[in-house]
Amino acid sequence: MSDWPQGWTGDRNDRYGRGSNSAEPEGARAMPQVRRAAPGAGGPPRHGEPPLPPGLSPYGNVPRQQPSQGYDDYDDGYNTGQVYGQGNGGGPGAGGPGAGPRPARRKNWKRRITVGLVTLIVLLLAVGIGTYFWADSKLRREVNLSKVEDRPSGGKGTNYLIVGSDSREGMSAEDKKKLHTGSADGRRTDSMIILHVGDNGNTMISLPRDSWVTIPPFTGPDTGKRYNQTQNKLNASFSMAGPELLVRTIEYNTGLKIDHYAEIGFDGFAKIVDSVGGVEIDVPQDMKEKHAGTDLKKGKQTLDGQTALAFVRQRYGLAGGDLDRTRNQQKFLSALANKAATPSTVLNPFKLYPTMGSGLDSLIVDKDMSLWDVKDMFFAMKGVSGGDGKQMNMPVSNSGLSTPQGSAVQWDMTKVKQLMGQLKNDEKVTVSSN
Repeated sequence: MSDWPQGWTGDRNDRYGRGSNSAEPEGARAMPQVRRAAPGAGGPPRHGEPPLPPGLSPYGNVPRQQPSQGYDDYDDGYNTGQVYGQGNGGGPGAGGPGAGPRPARRKNWKRRITVGLVTLIVLLLAVGIGTYFWADSKLRREVNLSKVEDRPSGGKGTNYLIVGSDSREGMSAEDKKKLHTGSADGRRTDSMIILHVGDNGNTMISLPRDSWVTIPPFTGPDTGKRYNQTQNKLNASFSMAGPELLVRTIEYNTGLKIDHYAEIGFDGFAKIVDSVGGVEIDVPQDMKEKHAGTDLKKGKQTLDGQTALAFVRQRYGLAGGDLDRTRNQQKFLSALANKAATPSTVLNPFKLYPTMGSGLDSLIVDKDMSLWDVKDMFFAMKGVSGGDGKQMNMPVSNSGLSTPQGSAVQWDMTKVKQLMGQLKNDEKVTVSSN
């Protein structure tokens, strides 16, 4: 019968602190080997090992720690349920024994929404500023109004001179054939409109290109050539010395100061119309004319760039001749401005950028005209088409005046003087055209 507790052997060859074969120091004792029963070996269930007799414990009287339950017989002191790094503080959320899970941090939706809105605003500002400088760089500032001589004093409101020229610049032979423009070099005025923008409504006044006027003396800004005063058709001034002499001639015959100049050629006009997906117009009568390439039926229809150009250019076959032609030009320009300024175009980058690109690339303006001035001009035309203003021709007294240069249009100077006075003072226009 062994004197050792159950599970211990009397083998003393395996001694505590083995590392020497010398004699045991005083007080040293052999550590008995622990033998565990294999699971299912039939032995009694193990509920924990009995403590060593005090005389055999290598730690003297230090009590032995209780074994962990279900993990290992050796307890390293970390399996206490505490979260590493949280300390030993008690209380809810302290990670101590019995503490529940830490509550999830509440999402600060107000802060997230604010950050999102600020980010969106910054992004929109960046895109808007970038678009502005991109578009502004495309304007062709080629007209120098400071070269215009003997200018009248300014009035109230802003006066734009909008010119449609027959320039074929940049057009291929195929484009010229398609648009029925011919192949003439240079550029001549095909339409001229004064747009007055003021507080008492906007007014569009078409100037027939065959208007019989006085072309005042002028020195060409590019050539330095001196032109003497002469009587001729209005569009002859443009052919002689370009936009500057045209502005000088209009100011001389009306007394109205032109603040800004804008000109677009055949190709640019057609591209703008196509970029907005065509423009709906109410054609006033059947129109067919080989020179302009017109073949339209009376009534509402959508015109593309090619058919729109033919519509605004036709002059033969119309009851009122050139006067009816100017009315058609005003009608179409207002409809085009109205279509281009709709939310479906302005808020759609796939339409806005092609429209701005095709229009601004071919738009010739004066050196002082900003992109904001172009915008104001455009929206003023839209306002006229919406009923906020007046569309008219320059009052005439004779539309079949015989001149050395052929049939011309003579202005009614009494009405013209009254009309220009109302525009200069930014008064409501009461004068009507014939």
